[in-house]
Amino acid sequence: MIVSRTPLRMSFVGGGSDLPSFYRNSGGAVLSTTVDKYIYVTVNKKFDNDIRLSYSITEIEKNIQQIKHPIVRNTLDFLDIRGGIEITSISDIPSQGSGLGSSSSYTIALLHALYTYKGEAVSKDELGRLSSYIEIELCGDKIGKQDQYAAAFGGLNLIEFNEDDSVSVSPISCRAETINKMEESILVFFTGRTRSASSLLREQSDNMKEAGKRKLMSNMVSLVYEMRDLLEKDDVSVLGELLNENWQLKRQMTSRTSDAQIDDWYRKGILAGATGGKLLGAGNGGFIMFFAKKEKHPDIIKALSALRRVPFSFEKNGSKILFTS
Repeated sequence: MIVSRTPLRMSFVGGGSDLPSFYRNSGGAVLSTTVDKYIYVTVNKKFDNDIRLSYSITEIEKNIQQIKHPIVRNTLDFLDIRGGIEITSISDIPSQGSGLGSSSSYTIALLHALYTYKGEAVSKDELGRLSSYIEIELCGDKIGKQDQYAAAFGGLNLIEFNEDDSVSVSPISCRAETINKMEESILVFFTGRTRSASSLLREQSDNMKEAGKRKLMSNMVSLVYEMRDLLEKDDVSVLGELLNENWQLKRQMTSRTSDAQIDDWYRKGILAGATGGKLLGAGNGGFIMFFAKKEKHPDIIKALSALRRVPFSFEKNGSKILFTS
């Protein structure tokens, strides 16, 4: 039996610039961290030659092509694993539409476990590259690459998407106290709403044909490097303002990024003392994050009492194999 564990990610600025419709023309970048919420995948040899999958439903199939789950079907086919295997998964948070990159973390966890099952080593860069290939090319999802590389590498990183489709991951170089200050300033709430990131990202990708939308995205990429520079100077004093600027730009990317309810939650958080925030992920649901001094947190929690607060800590590690036998 193999057990893999892969973290989810929290993106701060630059989200959307990892779409090929943008980065293939001018390059893209995001600044993100992995968090202590995980996807677990177990892989075990099955007594017979069937394929058994357990996720939100259970599938027992005779061959790969009968599998309904597109990521599993394409990953098994890609790795030439034809049967006699059982795969199960567990998630710490809602597994779809959360804004924390859960689909890509699942793909990474599955790939890592299956490579280990085959007795083959796989690097972090390969995990990021191959999971992107499976989701985007084989499954046909209109998504970017930030989630895959964030989950594979782990930690607080600047991730750059180059015009030639290569990806560079650079850890943010700052003191541990700086990361602690950043971490303790963040409040995250679950909106109770989930949504399809793929449809939102498809619309955002289509909008990249417009010069005005490309300019908005270029401004968001500039904020990535501004936040990187501040963190590497161990300065977190205006990170909330940068998050707010990024959110105001992102709201203009598509009409579905936000709505009256989300805008009301955001307004309440700001009025209660947050200096900035954003919806995590593509928008329109999932988790909402605020940045505020610690003494302001009780007021923000009270103002958003209708939402469920979910504590998060930063995670330094990417995908790991926890158990083999």
